[in-house]
Amino acid sequence: MNTVKLVLLLSSLAGILMIIGYFVAGKAGVMIAFILSLVLNFGSYWYSDRIVLKMYGAQEVSAESSPKLYDTVRDLAQKAHLPMPRVYIMQKDTPNAFATGRNPEHAAVAVTTGIMKILDRDELSGVIAHELSHIQNRDTLIGTVAATMAGTVVMVATVARWGAVFGLGEDGGGRTVGLIATAIIAPVAATLIQMAISRSREYLADESGARMSGKPEALAGALAKLSRGAQVKPLDANPSTAHLFIVNPLSGSMVMNLFSTHPPIEKRIERLMKMKL
Repeated sequence: MNTVKLVLLLSSLAGILMIIGYFVAGKAGVMIAFILSLVLNFGSYWYSDRIVLKMYGAQEVSAESSPKLYDTVRDLAQKAHLPMPRVYIMQKDTPNAFATGRNPEHAAVAVTTGIMKILDRDELSGVIAHELSHIQNRDTLIGTVAATMAGTVVMVATVARWGAVFGLGEDGGGRTVGLIATAIIAPVAATLIQMAISRSREYLADESGARMSGKPEALAGALAKLSRGAQVKPLDANPSTAHLFIVNPLSGSMVMNLFSTHPPIEKRIERLMKMKL
């Protein structure tokens, strides 16, 4: 996804939030929604990495305690000219991984114990390169902002629905109708926009990660293994953090697949296998 499209999608999320604010409380509601989004995004910018690492019980490791993982991260970070991120392991049987942090200087890479059991060295390198690409491409910040904005829209839309029930913003019926319609449509639109951003960034991280590791077929093989592992042992993940993981950690019903933060695994593998380095 190019920069212009990304800016347009993020701006659309902000616009949806402003529209809900207007129907809830007029011009004052627009300002309140704007301030709320700024506060939540500021909090996410500074604290989201610590929150998500603690949420999944991730423990920091060193070159001494986990040499295979640490050395892989270090070697690839040096190759990509990135600062060395902090390295974490989650005690989870489900094979998965994610990167977090507001910028490359304050980044972390976390993998589950499950991933260490089923991937060979080349496949692990592919996964780590994918996560380092998210850091390099600033996806850790972009994804957090998009998720925070979409979550704020859903939260404000909930307030709007209650406002419609109690006649908030009623002006002879016009604003109330708009309030009800917006409260129903806005969360769906915001979620779809967030999904579009997340899916595009996954494709980009696959491509740049394959180039970083030099072995797209190894990353493709890792994705196939991780997808099967996630289906056999779904991770007890918070949906608000699903976009962080290399494969969707949530068990997928048809409805969940429609609103997935990740592209179909088959398409990701197909694109990787067609790469020529």
